[in-house]
Amino acid sequence: QVQLVESGGGLVQAGGSLRLSCVASRIFFDVYDMAWYRQVSGKQRELVASITTDGRTNYIDSVKGRFTISRDNAKKTEYLQMNDLKPEDTAVYYCAAGGPRPDYWGQGTQVTVSS
Repeated sequence: QVQLVESGGGLVQAGGSLRLSCVASRIFFDVYDMAWYRQVSGKQRELVASITTDGRTNYIDSVKGRFTISRDNAKKTEYLQMNDLKPEDTAVYYCAAGGPRPDYWGQGTQVTVSS
């Protein structure tokens, strides 16, 4: 069974940084486009950033210049470096594998940014 396990979430003050990690298992990681989504309770899950198999990245406007998505195929891990965090970044963050309609999801990690 494919597993995606996120870590690195937590509570941080506005302006601070966090680095999320997502470790994949039982998956040919390097053939999957990967992404990070986030969801606030009561709202739809939104795509935050994505990275293709050849390293092309894309971000939503609200995180451009602050967040960086990356991947290490040898470690079957993707990352989301989040800098200059804002209270509106507070959400549960999920990693996903498989492009615009992900095939696999992680369980999520909570990120809370206090003002």
